[in-house]
Amino acid sequence: MQNKLILENLTVEELKDFFENNGEKSFRALQYFRAIHKNRILNPIQMTNFSNNLRQKLYHYNDIINCSIIKRIDSKLDNTKKYLIELSDGNIVETVFMEYKTHTSICLSTQIGCKMGCKFCASTKKSFIRNIEPYEMCAQIYLVENDLNLKINNIVLMGIGEPLDNYDNVVRFIDLITNKEGQDMSIRNITLSTCGLVDKIIKLADDDIGINITISLHNPFDDERSKLMPIGNKYSIEKILDACDYYFNKTKRRIGFEYTVIEDVNDSKKYMDKLVNLLRNRNCLLNLITLNPIEEFNQKSPDRYKMTEFMNYMNKNNVNTTIRRKQGVDIDGACGQLRINNMIKRGVK
Repeated sequence: MQNKLILENLTVEELKDFFENNGEKSFRALQYFRAIHKNRILNPIQMTNFSNNLRQKLYHYNDIINCSIIKRIDSKLDNTKKYLIELSDGNIVETVFMEYKTHTSICLSTQIGCKMGCKFCASTKKSFIRNIEPYEMCAQIYLVENDLNLKINNIVLMGIGEPLDNYDNVVRFIDLITNKEGQDMSIRNITLSTCGLVDKIIKLADDDIGINITISLHNPFDDERSKLMPIGNKYSIEKILDACDYYFNKTKRRIGFEYTVIEDVNDSKKYMDKLVNLLRNRNCLLNLITLNPIEEFNQKSPDRYKMTEFMNYMNKNNVNTTIRRKQGVDIDGACGQLRINNMIKRGVK
């Protein structure tokens, strides 16, 4: 995306080169990094420990200042808040803040649009535009933290886009957000959701990133899964599970599996038994999700009784299973819906 140098994408060591090349002392790098990533001062003009001339120069290389919240919707049912955030080029991403009894969490987008084409996902119903830069992922956090005047404890890369399809930017973002001089987020508090890009799961293990990963499974049979999720035509479930085993053996991080339950599609005993066969000997957690219906996918959500029956059967057969708590169901609940509705209002096709 970017042709010019964006300072908010750089590590402290990389920033040192920039400052020294511009006739400044290297310690300015740490000052700038802390201002952005720890104190969330996004406008260099407000960084009063720098001279006026340096502030103007920094402003020229700063793009995070041009990211802004254009809409916030608060759930009337819980403390979930959904944000539309406009990036410096006018594109819009969707970010969700969730509050629990013990922690706060934010769901970030990693792409503008998505290439994966999953049938039941609103994120993929508008064309893929581009990958999101590392600083734009940071901006989603910092803008929400500044808006709510709090610190977010957990990050889930589970919004619009396939994170592993934007591998380099996502890894750079993780490096920035876990830096002890900035947000100092624990790697254990970051979860990445993927539809199962096998080569990237293996690379994530080899790069020793150590975050939590969760696999969007949604159907235990390859032929049916590939109809719901085109990525299944490239990577079989067996290959995905082998990659998960590799990741677990390298990182010792328990793997999560997401399973969207669709009434009369993937919720019968046949599917439960197959899931048991696939998962019961693995150190994993199965997370059942009630379908969020969208216009383009005309299927029904199961009732609470069916979800509980599914969960109990899996647990009885030694597959650790929970039902994901639905949050913000009254504010365009499905990921990507709010962005799509906004694009339609703006006349964007």
